[in-house]
Formats: sequence, C-alpha cells, structure tokens
Amino acid sequence: MRPLSLVGLVALAFGGTARAVEPPAVVTGKVSYFRDVRPIFQQNCQGCHQPAKANANYVMTDFASLLKPGETAKPSIVPGKPEASYLIAEIVVKDGQHEMPKDRPPLKPTEIETITKWVAEGAADDTPKNAVEPTIDAAHPPKYVGPPVVTSLAYSPDGKFLAFTGYHEIVLHAADGSAVVARLVGMSERVQSLAFSPDGKSLAASAGNPGRTGEVQIWDVAKRTLRLSAPMTFDTLYGVSWSADGSLIAVGGADNTVRAIDAMTGKQVLFMGTHSDWVLNTVFSSDGKHVVSVSRDMSMKLTEVVTQRFVDNVTSITPGALKGGLMAVDRRPSKEAKLAKVSPDAPKAPPQAYDELLCAGSDGKPRLYKMHREVARVIGDDANRLKEFATMPGRISAVQFDPAGKRFAAASSLDGKGEVRVYDIDSAKFVACEKVTGPVYAVAWSPDGKTIASAGFDGTIFANDPATGKLVRDFPAVPANKTTASK
Repeated sequence: MRPLSLVGLVALAFGGTARAVEPPAVVTGKVSYFRDVRPIFQQNCQGCHQPAKANANYVMTDFASLLKPGETAKPSIVPGKPEASYLIAEIVVKDGQHEMPKDRPPLKPTEIETITKWVAEGAADDTPKNAVEPTIDAAHPPKYVGPPVVTSLAYSPDGKFLAFTGYHEIVLHAADGSAVVARLVGMSERVQSLAFSPDGKSLAASAGNPGRTGEVQIWDVAKRTLRLSAPMTFDTLYGVSWSADGSLIAVGGADNTVRAIDAMTGKQVLFMGTHSDWVLNTVFSSDGKHVVSVSRDMSMKLTEVVTQRFVDNVTSITPGALKGGLMAVDRRPSKEAKLAKVSPDAPKAPPQAYDELLCAGSDGKPRLYKMHREVARVIGDDANRLKEFATMPGRISAVQFDPAGKRFAAASSLDGKGEVRVYDIDSAKFVACEKVTGPVYAVAWSPDGKTIASAGFDGTIFANDPATGKLVRDFPAVPANKTTASK
C-alpha cells in the first residue's frame, strides 16, 4: 500500500478524502514561497483577496497579510502545522467538495501539495529583498514622474465620465477634464482596455501582469469598488467588450485565445483558440450571438457564443491581402434592415439586419466589412469587404464609430508622432484632429457625438471637435509627482 502524501494526511485530518490522482506529484526539495507558492495564489486566489476586493476580510497579495486571520478569526496559516491552518482546510477537497477558490474549479493536487508542504516546512518568506515592490492600493495609489501611457479611453453612457488607463489603475475623470473623480486601483500592473456596460453601472477592464497572469476587472461605477476580478491565462488580456444586454464580457489574450465570461459571476462561457497570434480586440454582434476578434495573425474571425464554434474568417485569408496584424475593431451601430440578394429566382425572405465591422491595424488602412458572409467563399476573395478608407501614417491602434454610425474616428502612430482622423463613412472624406502630439493609442466618442477624446504615449488627453478637428481642450491623465519613480 502506497503511503499517503501530505495532501492525503491533511484531507483525512479534516474528515474528507483526497482526490484520486495516480500518482500524485510530489514536490522535491524545500518549497519556496516566492517561486512555488506565490504564483499559485496570484493565479487562483488574489482576484478575490486583494486590497480592492478583500473577500472575508482576507488579503493574500503580500506576505504579512497572508498570515493574518480573516473574518472567521481562525489562524490562516500556522507555520509547521498544516492541519491547524484554516487556509489549508479551505483548499483541500473533501468528499468531492471544496470551499476555495469560490465558484471556481479546485486547485490541482500538485498545487495543494505544494502549499501544504510549504506550511509544514514552516511557511517561510524567501522573497528576495530586491523583489519587494512598494505597496500600491487605494490608500497608496501610483505616483508618477510623468503622465502614464494611456492605452484606452471610454466615455460613460451618460456622458458624465471619461475613464482612461494608468499603471495599476483606472482614472475616472469628469468628462470635461475639470477634475479626477476617482482612481480605481486594482491588482494588475497593466490595464490595457476599458469598456462601460451598456447601462453605465459597471466598468470592465482587461488587464494583467505580463508573463504571469491575466485579469478581467469589473468595477461598480457608483460605489467606486471592484465588484469582480476574474483571473485567467498567464499573460495580459486585451480588447474588452460587452454584449448589448450587459450579460457577457469578451476579451482577447496573448495566448491566442478569445474568451467570454458571465458578467455577474465571472464564469467562462466561451473559449476559442483558432487564432495563431495574440488577440488584441473583440466586439459582440448586435444580438450578442457572436463575438468578432482581431489578431496579430492578420485575421478577423467570427465565433458563435453558445456553441463556442469558430464560424468564419471575416477578412480574406489570402496571403498578402492584409499587410500586417489587426489591432482595432468596432461594430457599426445598427442600421435599417436590408435584404441579402441571393438570386432573382429565390423566394423572398423577411428582412434581416446584418452587422458591419470596422477593422484596422499595422498597414494603417481602415476597412469596413460585413460580419456575415452572403456568398460562398472562393480562394482569394475578400467578399465581405464593403469599403476601404485613406491610409493613415503608421499603424492604427484604435477605431470607434460615432453614436449615429455615420462617422468613425481612428488613431495611428509613426516615428514618435500620432494622428487622429474622423472619417465620413459615405463620402470617405476625413478631417484630421489638430494639435495631437506623440503616438496615439486610444480614441473615444462622447455619447452626444460632439467630442473626440484621444490619448497615447505622452499621457495627455486631447478633446477635439469632430466636425472641424479643432482642439477644444487638453489635460494630463494624472498629476505628476516629481520625487517618486514612475511606474
């Protein structure tokens, strides 16, 4: 009979049975908190146990807090005694059930083994001194020697707020630039993209710690609190978007996947892995049945949500048809229903609305596409393409339609300079926004369609008149601090 591992002994001590794994992987040598245990907590636990969202009054993002009891007052970790440590009791699977991570799959047997062995060995903190970073939370927001790089902008649906990205935080500004309303400081170092829910009550962000973990954050706008943190993958997430009914959130990943989660629970409902490079942006169809994604692999793909089935390459897959990867996508606001013309002899069908998509990327050329194919694919075709627009200098990082769907804005960068244009869709004519400096990575329309906001490398927020391109105002993303190192 094979002897029980530490997991088995602890499970029996708490009256349960360990999961059958043949054979369990045994951690060899002394377990390191910094190298072995901390990454498990980061990926599985810190989303719900961080300063911005301390469930059960328990924080796991720093070693000192990790040893403190939560709301139960039971000792979380008793060095040398895993059977007396409440944290171990919560993660061990007993009779097929586990308490933590809550509403998520249990930790792997090897992960439980690692944590248990670390506690049994004394729960030592071997974090290198040069790896200890300054505390960054709501009480200690980031400080900058210069404005941060802004990768995303979003107006609230009521037009009151303009949100933009910083280091470890989302800055919520009055839409007119007059004041910082709130600084929403989360766990992730990089916040890549933002999107308000259709009702404006929530603000979603795709974020992460490069090379370590990705995270979807959902903030309660009124309370200024983190309502949900959904860690996933082992790298930063991009291109967050909401379904029209506010029930789902989609993101792209550096692991070449498209994912969607339930906006209330964080449960993953879609996984698509057909892309062959980073997925940088997503958007839902107007009815929420499909997700469109764009990638560095030079394709725009259509995925059905319910079946998680890849449906089609919206763009041409012919080599050379697209010159470089795609970074930006937006869905045109709904138009009048139109009939697809199949053939003169085909029976008449009721009108069916179809979505139109704008995409752009490395070649600087915005393109308008039909979302759904109406003709059979032929090798070399680009049949879904409706129109191309004048090429911008450099690569385009962001595009967005105006609320009426008659114009769109696009932001590009080249050789340390940036440009923002407003295109008329019907005439294809454009207006360039004046006095925009530095590479531009983000653009957003105000809900009334009267202002274009843009920002990028130099951390300045520009507000321009979309009709004339005239600069209305500009202001820094956050106040600079001259004595603290920039992050």
